[in-house]
Amino acid sequence: MFRYGQFCPISKAVEVLGERWTLLVIRELLLGNTQFNQLQRALPRMSPTTLSKRLTELQETALIVRRPISGQQAYEYQLTPAGRELYPVILQLGEWGMRWARGQMSDADLDVGMLMADIQRRIDPSQLPSGRTALRFKFTDLEKYADWWVEIQDDDVALCLDDPGHDIDVYFTTDLRTMTEIWMGDLSIREARTKGKLKIVGPPVYLKNPQAWLRLHAMSGIRPARTSG
Repeated sequence: MFRYGQFCPISKAVEVLGERWTLLVIRELLLGNTQFNQLQRALPRMSPTTLSKRLTELQETALIVRRPISGQQAYEYQLTPAGRELYPVILQLGEWGMRWARGQMSDADLDVGMLMADIQRRIDPSQLPSGRTALRFKFTDLEKYADWWVEIQDDDVALCLDDPGHDIDVYFTTDLRTMTEIWMGDLSIREARTKGKLKIVGPPVYLKNPQAWLRLHAMSGIRPARTSG
């Protein structure tokens, strides 16, 4: 851990939180991803070695604890009170980022794994017809990880890279940039469909108001600030 050698509480906080990926690991823990493989899926560009190191550091600074999962030969990571107290800090940082740090998304910012993990946790099963619902997302500009399936049964929402073999209720066909812009509130579903950038096929019960159940990014309503330069 880098030491600034200052008594200032801001410098002490940055010593703990300023390492690369640390705040994003905390973000995922706050969102409910508590197992190693869940964190890997949500942070696909983070190597397993780096993830292990950051989790160890967070345990050493008493922000998380590692506990066995009851009835399983596996472990999960739980935030301590000190870690949970970071929630409003992460939230405020995200709001600031939406207003001031986003700008134009470069291709390097597009991450299909992160996008689909976010879609999985934002789907609202209570707004869907009862029984099983299956969604398929196809990204026309990707060679790898171009096809994704989401299965919803009651309150369980599962994300799959392999065809689960069930009938599909709604098909989404688009490119990664378009879906990301929709997700972040930069482009409406209606506008994307009108421009031919997004094709959705499914029964009217799903398509009448898709944003009722496909809830966009939690900060999609925050618009970038306009600056005069």
